[in-house]
Amino acid sequence: MEGSSSGPSTSQRWTYDVFLSFRGADTRKNFTDHLYYALRDAGVNTFRDDNALPRGKEISSELVKAIQGSRISVIVFSRNYAQSRWCLEELLKIMECRQELGQVVLPVFYDVDPSDVRKHTGSLAEAFANHEERFKAEKDKVARWKAALTQAGNLSGWDLRNIADGHEGKFIRKIIGVVLNELKDTYLNVAKFLVGLDPRLEEVASLLWVGSDDVLFIGICGIGGIGKTTIAKAVYNRFFHYFEGRSFLANVGENSKQSNDRVRLQEQLLSDILKHEKIKLSNTHRGITIIRERLRNRRVLIVLDDVTSLTQLETLARERDWFGSSSRIVITTRDESLLKVINVDDTYMVEELNNDESFQLFSWHAFGNPHPKEEFIVLSKEITSYSKGIPLALEVLGSFLLDRSKVEWKSALEKIRRIPHFHIQAQLRVSFDALDDDKEKDIFLDIACFFVGMNKDFAVKVLNGCGFFAEIGISVLTRRCLMKVENNKLMMHDLLRDMGREIVREESPRNPGKRSRLWHHEDILMTLTSNLGTEEIEGIALNSLESSVVKVNAEAFARMNRLRLLQLNRTHLNGKYGLFSKELRWICWHKFPLSFIPVDFHMEHLICLDMQHSNLKVAWKDNKVCHSHSLRKSPDFSRLPNLEELVLRDCVKLVGIHQSIGQLERLVLVNIKGCKELKKFPESICRVKSLKVLNIACCSKIDRLPEDLGEMESLMKFVADGTAITQVPLSIICLKNLKKLSLCGCKISKPSSLSSFIWSWVTRREDLHINSMLITSLSGLTSLKTLKLMDCNLSDGAIPKDIGSLLFLEDLDLRKNNFFSLPDTVSCLLKLNNLKLDDCAELELLPDMPTNLFTLSAVNCTSLKSVSLSKFRHVSRLFLTNCSNIEEISGLDKLRSAGTIHMEWCYSLSSNFKEFLFQVDTLSLSSSDVVHAHCQMIFHL
Repeated sequence: MEGSSSGPSTSQRWTYDVFLSFRGADTRKNFTDHLYYALRDAGVNTFRDDNALPRGKEISSELVKAIQGSRISVIVFSRNYAQSRWCLEELLKIMECRQELGQVVLPVFYDVDPSDVRKHTGSLAEAFANHEERFKAEKDKVARWKAALTQAGNLSGWDLRNIADGHEGKFIRKIIGVVLNELKDTYLNVAKFLVGLDPRLEEVASLLWVGSDDVLFIGICGIGGIGKTTIAKAVYNRFFHYFEGRSFLANVGENSKQSNDRVRLQEQLLSDILKHEKIKLSNTHRGITIIRERLRNRRVLIVLDDVTSLTQLETLARERDWFGSSSRIVITTRDESLLKVINVDDTYMVEELNNDESFQLFSWHAFGNPHPKEEFIVLSKEITSYSKGIPLALEVLGSFLLDRSKVEWKSALEKIRRIPHFHIQAQLRVSFDALDDDKEKDIFLDIACFFVGMNKDFAVKVLNGCGFFAEIGISVLTRRCLMKVENNKLMMHDLLRDMGREIVREESPRNPGKRSRLWHHEDILMTLTSNLGTEEIEGIALNSLESSVVKVNAEAFARMNRLRLLQLNRTHLNGKYGLFSKELRWICWHKFPLSFIPVDFHMEHLICLDMQHSNLKVAWKDNKVCHSHSLRKSPDFSRLPNLEELVLRDCVKLVGIHQSIGQLERLVLVNIKGCKELKKFPESICRVKSLKVLNIACCSKIDRLPEDLGEMESLMKFVADGTAITQVPLSIICLKNLKKLSLCGCKISKPSSLSSFIWSWVTRREDLHINSMLITSLSGLTSLKTLKLMDCNLSDGAIPKDIGSLLFLEDLDLRKNNFFSLPDTVSCLLKLNNLKLDDCAELELLPDMPTNLFTLSAVNCTSLKSVSLSKFRHVSRLFLTNCSNIEEISGLDKLRSAGTIHMEWCYSLSSNFKEFLFQVDTLSLSSSDVVHAHCQMIFHL
């Protein structure tokens, strides 16, 4: 990563090594003079103000620059130091630079007691008595001088009376030695061009809590090349002056492959912190003991860069009690699990550069300024888009393209889209090579080549079917920043995906038929049309364009004996299907051209067969043929004993499901939603003890359920919205594990058949979705969190008054009903977050709402006249759009904070309410909206 967006930047540049602050009348011609020349003789660039004449009221701007430009300030406190207002002004500026710039401040107590400096006693008491008399009108200034003296007096320094028996020569040599040791701590070179560093540095700085007494471990984590080391260097440069000892150990993983390497890192750590001591260690165990003994009372800053194993942490910085109070240990790594093992206090996950930062950083490297040449703008945007915010890629590609022609740029861009740049590939591959075993590497390569963007649960089933232990493998890849799961989908940074694909390409650069995985259209066509395929191939993903159909010969697959994964969308095959591998676990063949699956197609080990939008009319075995609109009969499932999921969604011509479904002992999910011609569900499904999810929604001709439905003891979710069911079998009461029941839109004519079910079963559940059902009491539903009674034709009084007993209710959906009002007990629902009342056209008034309500939606409640917010303190969203008869919102003036209140087309607001809106100081009204300090209220008045 690289820092200031304005252009090239380097570490802090110091004009001087040391700034000498002293009272001229006391020490200019003796001690300070000797110290000044001793520093100069030692090669230390030292600033001394030789102006002995009286100065003005303020210290000069040149003197301020000298203080700000010095790495170290040495303050010589003498008996009369505090008598000089100019010395005190210098001291104020020095202490500011210590706080803001990390300047090192070293106090020297010459002929004055340190306690007098801290407490303003002795000779300093007389000086401040004079200042307080002289500056009566500037008491704050005198107070600041005192505070600065106290801070400086508390710093570690030298007292001439207690060192070297008062011999000034020896005393000065001591000072010189410490100054030289401090100057060894040079600033680390962060980067040539600093773009986007500042906000990321501030994020990490906020986690350090510099100054607090606790020992903190902070992690900086992210994929290779994202800028972890750059951020760590910037953190070190900003804060190392605040610590008694500091060490930056670079490339810990690379430099600790052997036990002797780890010993050398321990020696470097101790040498960095102890400085003048040279410690030799015999082994790592001895090193741990010495680190703990020598550093446990020191306030240290340690950066361990690019840690790759727990062993490295255990030998360098495993426990907090190894270090003194206020110490900080910063660890950069690609492996988040290492940070979890040692229980770091905070972790900063480094984010990619945004588009503007990426474009600017690339331009600096490619052109030497933040904007590309006009004729290269489009190409520059393409390359920054390819780099996806990874600083390493932007730096490498920018430097590579420097001073090259436009033709060369185009050629390079075309190449890197097929073959990643070597330096980028090498940096990213470190994480892949560090994976523990071939299973983890196979999972990574399968995801990179085939499963990016795919549902995690589905991919896990396929990968487990291949024997890869996918759950733990995906967890490892995620914690090592090689992928992530977003919205239950497998996601991977484009550069990591390309890195994985390049690893596969390198297996056989010239002959794709000898690679383990094929995904590139041209490589697959060459392999299949020329019969170049070998037993090395484990996966093929051919996705032909919508407008084209690929024709291949089955002979092309004859030698692919290890083929596990096969995608042939919009592909026509000539020849015998029996030539396919018997090891197939996943077949995805959209637009399958045949009306049936050939009997010789090997599917013994198949986990998933996905033939969406195919011409199938009869299938002898499959588990996912959703959207196959021609399919009329399901297969005989007896030949698929390991089937776990059956998805026949939107097979609109399906009229029957084979009774053999009852033989599937491992079936966990059945989804036949949208099979509009299906009239009957087989009774045999009740024998499937493993089934957890059953979805028959929108099967509009199914009018009854199997009587033995209650035998499906594992069923957790049952959705039958939009079916023709009029009765629910009483056996449903036996479904002890059912968590969600949805019968919206069903025309249940005999609700009494569910009475015992509702009260003995639903009382323990969290979700109840029921439509057109008479409910007389809710008192037993003590655990209910979600209650949906949308479009249930509920009239006034139909909602039981004991609704207030639902103490855990969070979501209540009463949309599209016909009641005039809600029971007052609604205000007792203390955990209610969301209340939906949209399209309740008869609703006239609302009672007091619960205090914790987050969202209240009453859109299109055209009869609603008033809303009470008297119990509200905070509201995030209030939707009252098109409530044309609403007159006021009581309690609005008592809100402490709010989000957005929508009142479009509320034409009947009372004059008093409108006047209130105009009179409230914190509201300002424009032609179409009212804006509150914490609340945007949208009106059409």
